[in-house]
Amino acid sequence: MTSLISASHVSKSFGRLRAVDDVSFEIEKGRITGLIGPNGAGKTTLLKAVLGLTDCEGSLSVLGLDPFRQRKELMQNICFIADVAVLPRWIRVSQLIDFVESIHPRFSRNKADELLAKTKVRRDARVRELSKGMVTQLHLSIITAIDAKLLVLDEPTIGLDIIFRKEFYSNILNDYFDQERTILITTHQVEEIENLLTDVMFINNGRLILNASMDQLPDRFVELMASGENADRARRLNPIFERDMFGKKIMTFEGIAREQLKGFGDVRTPAIADLFVAKVKGATT
Repeated sequence: MTSLISASHVSKSFGRLRAVDDVSFEIEKGRITGLIGPNGAGKTTLLKAVLGLTDCEGSLSVLGLDPFRQRKELMQNICFIADVAVLPRWIRVSQLIDFVESIHPRFSRNKADELLAKTKVRRDARVRELSKGMVTQLHLSIITAIDAKLLVLDEPTIGLDIIFRKEFYSNILNDYFDQERTILITTHQVEEIENLLTDVMFINNGRLILNASMDQLPDRFVELMASGENADRARRLNPIFERDMFGKKIMTFEGIAREQLKGFGDVRTPAIADLFVAKVKGATT
């Protein structure tokens, strides 16, 4: 497999603040990786380094290029959607398409027209006349009409209702993703992307606290719901985190075989959101 992004001991400081702290990871071609973390964890700073918007310590390679020193060349093969659409509010949709076609060699006008035909976005409308959902649809139609190798999404559906959010991710899978393209995404709505991901990275206080494929999680982590003596017995196996729910104990274990928990209660693989909470809060208790 070929690494599309390779980071080795990447760090970034702002004064005394260590926003990204000694982070190393590889993202392979044809993967969908979720970068999950609370506000201020270092997600956006790390994405900015990947996009060449900020320099950093350590070694970082994206598509075989130094993103900070070779950004112009790199951006011909990367698309980016931020949490707030930056499309000029005064511009008409038709003018925007003309502009992107004139500046980007990998943009397909036919593909953009095909994608926009599935929406209610009018060609003669100005961006300021569109709803937030329509602006996102417009932005996505333009981005996915560019033949890029890497798509970076930073909270792309923030502020959208559930219908638009589901349509957004469905369109990403149907109109953009294939085994040659790669997606790196951050979001707080973890439950909505869990079934899309091939890999997940948790970041907290600038450090990666988990980097694994989705296929590895059932073997590494297990969640147990137990009560009474069963909970006491399970606790001796040193869960990484424990919480209460409906009078029962929910325990998250790492590196414990499911057979060891047999007969204690209900056993399952934790959801990504629950696993994230367990890893973050378990590290501080």
